[in-house]
Amino acid sequence: MRQLDILIVEDGRSQREMLRDFLVSEGHRVMEAENGESAIRTATANHFDLVLLDYKMPGMNGLEVLKEVKKINREIDVVIITAYGTIETAVEAIKAGAIDYITKPVELDELLLLLERITERRGLIRENELLKKELEKHSVTTGKIIYKNPRMIELVNMASRVAASRASVLIQGESGTGKEVMARLIHQLSPRAHKPLIVVNCGALPENLLESELFGHEKGAFTGAVSTRPGVFEQAHRGTLLIDEIGDLELDLQPKLLRAIQRMEVLRVGSRHPIKVDVRVIAATRRDLDREIQAGRFRDDLFFRLNVARIELPPLRRRKGDAELLARHFCMLLGAPADALPERLLRAFHDYEWPGNVRELRNAVSRFLALGDLADFGPGLERGVHSSTDDHNEGDFLDDVVAMHLPLQDARQQVVEEFERRYVQHAIERHAGSTSQAATEAGVAKRYFRLLRARYTK
Repeated sequence: MRQLDILIVEDGRSQREMLRDFLVSEGHRVMEAENGESAIRTATANHFDLVLLDYKMPGMNGLEVLKEVKKINREIDVVIITAYGTIETAVEAIKAGAIDYITKPVELDELLLLLERITERRGLIRENELLKKELEKHSVTTGKIIYKNPRMIELVNMASRVAASRASVLIQGESGTGKEVMARLIHQLSPRAHKPLIVVNCGALPENLLESELFGHEKGAFTGAVSTRPGVFEQAHRGTLLIDEIGDLELDLQPKLLRAIQRMEVLRVGSRHPIKVDVRVIAATRRDLDREIQAGRFRDDLFFRLNVARIELPPLRRRKGDAELLARHFCMLLGAPADALPERLLRAFHDYEWPGNVRELRNAVSRFLALGDLADFGPGLERGVHSSTDDHNEGDFLDDVVAMHLPLQDARQQVVEEFERRYVQHAIERHAGSTSQAATEAGVAKRYFRLLRARYTK
């Protein structure tokens, strides 16, 4: 067990000294306070991992001290010690920020198990923070490009170099590979970052509406044009315009787009007066434009104008190592710990082909966190999930724990907690949600079973 810095707040001298001697014998650093006021002064002047706090003391009571201690350092773990072992007391303390409570007389074995859980929890928090920092090394603050694959490193470096210029950029890649994210990165690294990035999707609008969207229109130019409206070129003035899915642009519109890019001027629908613009153009497409040109569906002159710098994003199946990194990143974005996914599942993610690329991966992580299964994501991934989730195979869970190379005590605690979780869930299900009946069957006090239920069925 890792050494903890512990503050004991207890007005009873014999109880305080007993706790101190036990904790010191277990290798922890300990300081003492005999009342709430002394505790606050000590917590202000020193760093602590844990406060063992008596609930009933002369002067300030335990809840009052708890709130003040949390103001000093929100990261301090607080455990309430009380002779009044009611569930109401526990709930009140936990609502105020305590992580647990124990009753007097303190059972030293119970305290030891509690300390082990706290140590494990703090260790996981530290690991999560380290992982978060590691992820941030590979991410752009706002672009959220997460990678460690060598090819992606090359492409991000290329994007950084291209961003400083005015050159048009063509981004190609399968659906879901992050083309818009890459475009946003280029914009954010460019001198135009303080100006808008405007996005238009050529595949989302019919031709008659897309022309108006691109170049704007005058009032009365067509039925429904009740007012003058600037197009995306004007909206992106001095900024960046991302023309997404440009491979879907109809042939009739392609020369008009080419003229706007070449001359940096647009002609609104229904107008005879061109408007000058200053726009950096980035185009993105899932299509192979070389083939589209050969098939006569895309103009080569427009292609050459756009293809000053080309970035071809690889599909996720060719970005080995990135699926696991991205999965951890999405866990954090969705409010879960970075290590919320079991190792066996991450291995399944590594081996899966990801036909929907990064978009599919994010959906998979979201679904797994919400439901615990990925049945809609194809047989390959489904098989990986069913072989990886601890809810399906006890042997797999034990294998995962063993594979973590944890100290024996830590590994044992993980197994114990997993057993408790499953036991409580099944007991509650068998008794239709009745805590009282489940506790009776388990042969434990209802109060204790309530705490287990609260811990494992959040």
